[in-house]
Amino acid sequence: MDKVKIANKVSVSSIVINSLLSLFKFAAGIFAHSSAMVSDAVHSLSDVLSTFAVMAGVNLAEKSVDREHPYGHERLESVFSQLLATMLFFTGIGIGYTGIKNIINRTYTAPGTLALIAAAVSIIVKEIMYRYTLRAAKKTNSLALRADAWHHRSDALSSVGALIGIGGAMAGFPVCDSVASIVICLFIIKAAWDILTDAINQLVDRSCDDETVKKLLDTVSSQEGVASVDELKTRLFGSKIYVDVEISADGSLTLFEAHRIAHGVHDAIESGFPDVKHCMVHVNPKDIS
Repeated sequence: MDKVKIANKVSVSSIVINSLLSLFKFAAGIFAHSSAMVSDAVHSLSDVLSTFAVMAGVNLAEKSVDREHPYGHERLESVFSQLLATMLFFTGIGIGYTGIKNIINRTYTAPGTLALIAAAVSIIVKEIMYRYTLRAAKKTNSLALRADAWHHRSDALSSVGALIGIGGAMAGFPVCDSVASIVICLFIIKAAWDILTDAINQLVDRSCDDETVKKLLDTVSSQEGVASVDELKTRLFGSKIYVDVEISADGSLTLFEAHRIAHGVHDAIESGFPDVKHCMVHVNPKDIS
């Protein structure tokens, strides 16, 4: 199953589950008089909107190259991840503002048992969705799916905060319910920041991690005819990798022989590293007599 099909399958599941969960938590928050649970329901609703962004980003990023975009559309996935992070950030701000306003105005009440049950259900469901989506993200190397997975995890963590706050309010400290909303706000903002920085790194040609670079160097060095690796540069292009490598080979070789060595390096990199979309190999002559 290719990347788009996997992403769409995961996204549809996420939309359906989050929609049902949002309705359940919102109803529980209203009937049980819990501002924390209403805030948590809004957070879950933001997951639905962000998942639509994920679907759009993944589908557009996988479009074939065309005349105006000869290098493809992979970076669109990073753009949509930034939109997702922005949505998540403002969701958190809104939840935090409501919690602070309730504390200042002392408009908090002790919630009912239904809110506590809803929080527990949310923790279980969102943790399952986090693991399911993250597994798909690793399988497809999708930044947008990874961001959506962490969106689920932030929702699970916010539900933990809601559970604690609601429990404290039911124990005789009603302000805990509003305090929980502020804690939820901080979790959401942290998740938004992590998603945003990751997406920006993929838009500014950040290099691959040290482990990947080392594996690339080992692969190139082990190819027949390569005397040395003079330079290796990598850059992230959306969820893909671009590699530029300079190697040295015996200067007495013919052009055909040098090309064969370069082609061998190129094929070894693209076959050994599925995320590499483009590899450029330059051969420098070297006197090895």
